Amino acid sequence: MIPTNISPQKNLVVLESFELEYGKVLEDIPVEYSTSGVPKYDNEGNITNAIVFCQTREREFSILQGSHKYLKSKGNFNIDDFFFIIISSLGVPGSFSPSTSGLKSDFPQYSIKDMVNFKRQFLMENFKIEKIFGIIGEENGGYEVYTWACEYPDDMKFIMLFNSDYKISGYRFVISKGLEAIIESNDDYYSNPYSTSLTNVMVAINTIMYAQFFSEKTLNNLANYEIEALLDDFVDEGLSFDIYDLNFRNSAFLNYDNTDKLANIKAKTLVIYSDDSIYFNQPVDENVLRDNISDLKILSYKSQKENYYDEEDYSLIGEEVISFLNECFDI
Repeated sequence: MIPTNISPQKNLVVLESFELEYGKVLEDIPVEYSTSGVPKYDNEGNITNAIVFCQTREREFSILQGSHKYLKSKGNFNIDDFFFIIISSLGVPGSFSPSTSGLKSDFPQYSIKDMVNFKRQFLMENFKIEKIFGIIGEENGGYEVYTWACEYPDDMKFIMLFNSDYKISGYRFVISKGLEAIIESNDDYYSNPYSTSLTNVMVAINTIMYAQFFSEKTLNNLANYEIEALLDDFVDEGLSFDIYDLNFRNSAFLNYDNTDKLANIKAKTLVIYSDDSIYFNQPVDENVLRDNISDLKILSYKSQKENYYDEEDYSLIGEEVISFLNECFDI
């Protein structure tokens, strides 16, 4: 089940207003989104087959969309029957973000729950969707999925999470704190957003972030000169990301923890992780999930990735994914 890098055409709408958790009201907020597939409606005119995909920093298309041919050939349903909706999150360019708004360091701090509320409001106002068939998230895109299912457990029938976690902890938390300290120690962050020193800060940040994209297993199999060559490519690619977008998103991640809310989840849940995942702390996380989520299935597979930019081959657990989706039709 190998994704193909083909993104649907993007659209833009504007929310008249949006209220953050702490009460600040934002006005005329752009929302970028894309759709694929054909919506199905019930007798009351409600869309019944919507699947929302919460993307990662890099991926802008759904894993299931990318696996279209595989699912179509192996499943007893047609993937075209789903109506996929991908919404650029609050804080991400395309939607309302520090870089695209021009607010930079003056952008209002938001939380993961704000990111969820942003998408919920958009779905209601633009598609009149209150009930979603399913929500899918990969890696940090799964943060929104877990938060959504914990805060609004009646919103969806199923959630599917690929190499993600219900909290940020351990060395990922330490790295995020390090990024925060590096950025906020530079005076130009607040006064001169286009300075050379901030560009140098982004080089340092992406060098550190590299550790979050390469697993220990992969690093142990590479010589230092190979790591350095891949690191240079990663840093160059990372310079295309805005430092303000990164910092506000990082701040939202630092407060991400749904440990005490997992028992709220009512949705049928599929958690998939690789033996090489840096986002999933097995067996600790697996035990916590089993103790809290009633309708849960957990799958693991042996990762085939050799580099951070390689796609995961989800065909290794493809039949189980198909079985899970078919069960969701019966809910």
